[in-house]
Amino acid sequence: MVIYTVTAYTGKRALAGTTSSISIKFQGPQNEIDEKDLDTGLFSNFSQGSERKIEVTCKASLGELILVKLYSKPFLDVDNKWFCDKILITTPEGAEVLFPCYRWLSCNEKLVLRPAKALLEFQDSNPAAHQERRAELEHRQEIFRWSVYAQGMPRIISFDSARALPAELRFSYTKETEFLLTAGKQLLELKLTGLADRRKSWESISQLEPVICGFRSETLKYVQDHWDEDEFFAYQFLNGLNPMVIQQCSKLPDNFPVTEEMVKDSLYGKTLEHEMKKGNIFLCDYKMLDELIGNVVDYKQQYLTAPLVLLHCNNQGTMLPIAIQLMQTPGLDNPIFLPTDSKHDWLLAKIFVRAAEFSVHEVDVHLLRTHLLAEVFTVATLRHLPSVHPLFKLLIPHTRYTLQINILARDRLISKDGAITVYSGIGGDALVSFLKRATKALTYSSLCLPDNISERGLENVPNYYYRDDGMQLWKIINEYVAGVLQYYYRSDEDVQKDTELQNWISEIFTNGFLEISNTGIPKSFQTVGDLSKFITMVIFIASAQHAAVNNGQFDYGGWMPNFPTALRKPPPKEKGQTTEETIMETLPTISTTVNGMAVLKLLSTRSTDNYPLGYFPEDLFDEEVPCKRIKEFKEALEKLSSSIKERNKSLKLPYTYLNPENVDNSVAI
Repeated sequence: MVIYTVTAYTGKRALAGTTSSISIKFQGPQNEIDEKDLDTGLFSNFSQGSERKIEVTCKASLGELILVKLYSKPFLDVDNKWFCDKILITTPEGAEVLFPCYRWLSCNEKLVLRPAKALLEFQDSNPAAHQERRAELEHRQEIFRWSVYAQGMPRIISFDSARALPAELRFSYTKETEFLLTAGKQLLELKLTGLADRRKSWESISQLEPVICGFRSETLKYVQDHWDEDEFFAYQFLNGLNPMVIQQCSKLPDNFPVTEEMVKDSLYGKTLEHEMKKGNIFLCDYKMLDELIGNVVDYKQQYLTAPLVLLHCNNQGTMLPIAIQLMQTPGLDNPIFLPTDSKHDWLLAKIFVRAAEFSVHEVDVHLLRTHLLAEVFTVATLRHLPSVHPLFKLLIPHTRYTLQINILARDRLISKDGAITVYSGIGGDALVSFLKRATKALTYSSLCLPDNISERGLENVPNYYYRDDGMQLWKIINEYVAGVLQYYYRSDEDVQKDTELQNWISEIFTNGFLEISNTGIPKSFQTVGDLSKFITMVIFIASAQHAAVNNGQFDYGGWMPNFPTALRKPPPKEKGQTTEETIMETLPTISTTVNGMAVLKLLSTRSTDNYPLGYFPEDLFDEEVPCKRIKEFKEALEKLSSSIKERNKSLKLPYTYLNPENVDNSVAI
């Protein structure tokens, strides 16, 4: 006779414990034990955070353990779910075999667990194990199906309600409660102040001060003090909410006829041609907004523009705007605004640029390029990678809460009565049209930070902290990913014959990038290096990129003139006509302002139930090499965090969004 020691770990999350009767079977290559009860007494329930240990006697050793099966039966007909973290079995030979779970088990249901040792499909040779591998994917593919939100944009999960998601993919009780309370608090405060329904103009910019005083971070205070200054206007193209538009300009676009005479005062005696050759001229082009019709907000037409902005980096390393054209087609009714124009002309031109920035940021840079792509990666992972696959173990921490937050976004932000639809100029038909344009413009290189920085010619521009911190994070993530993948894929041939992996990337190409071949997105993987780069991109988007474009939304947008959600007047067709009154009539109404602020505040509020990059509480791996890589990953992130903090001490406006401490593992808000 031999003895197996079984330890069952109940999760620490709220309501994880159960009064149900839990039993277990485990299986070797040839035989399995009979079902054994894990609860050994009448009142031995599985309490939250507890460990339950039993000994199981067998006639002989089962050999290498390949499966664990868990069963639940109700106590007094009460369906009381159990959240199992993991099962640890000590064999008669003294080996400890870990079976990760981290799932809910309902009454009269069964969970099948595989060991923590990761296996590629062709390495999983036992017939019973291989059959379970296929059964797991078939079951998941029945649950997780693709759906079309709108033709011409990435596919989404088929669930219409977050409550329809499997329990382990939904918000925790803590996060759900905090999310609802935060949203409710924002709306209640707006109602109590009487601002939420006031469709009048603000009388002056200073009238906004009391609205934000209770929410003002140091960054928001800086924005309030400097929003109308040229230096800060330009700074935001590098380190604000959208650091993805600016690019080096070596030749002016044909539709942006800036002359030497126009900019001579901004270049202090140097010519535009000379400064372009030196690499000191930069362009922000919002051409994807061209000819889109603005939304109707509070029964009034709103206006979208598609600006071109020319910037100059001077000898002191300071970026400054030197010319703004608000529409794409040049002409007498589309003047080029300059810093030498009247104060109000120049300020209104910058406000139109910041409104265009809101549209591009929220719909393309934020929604599409982080949320929707992360959803594509999540659904493909659930459909094609079994829990024993090393890539599933590597990626699943970076999918936490993504499906629920995206379902909520579609329901509460971009639906017919969603906040973006109701209170922004890019809402409604314009939003869907813009999403289609942005999807068609997606490229693999633009999603890979080193390639993107190179393509935009920004390797050497000074004070580009998004680039500096982002490149460090990319390198750290890539070293971690490559270290893990090279352990499991010993050759390029291993990559090529992994059919689960190839199905995964094929589905991403089809459902995420709509089989558009010129995106550069791979349809298959041929080498370990190619795979490592793609997985680095996936994790970077879900973690670092989302943090960079999400976490500062209220910091930069809480002061409305810096990030207006909608504009009520068309762009000026001639210079010299703009007054302070014109500006106030153009900016959003009081109602639009405060409702937009409430949304930005909600989207910027971090839950106490957050998982910073590199924090992996689940024991999914137990082999020495991947565990070592995880440890090195955490150490590298801690080192980078210290370096960023030290750098920020000398900055008048610290850049904190890519400090690993402030980066979540996944798109979770």
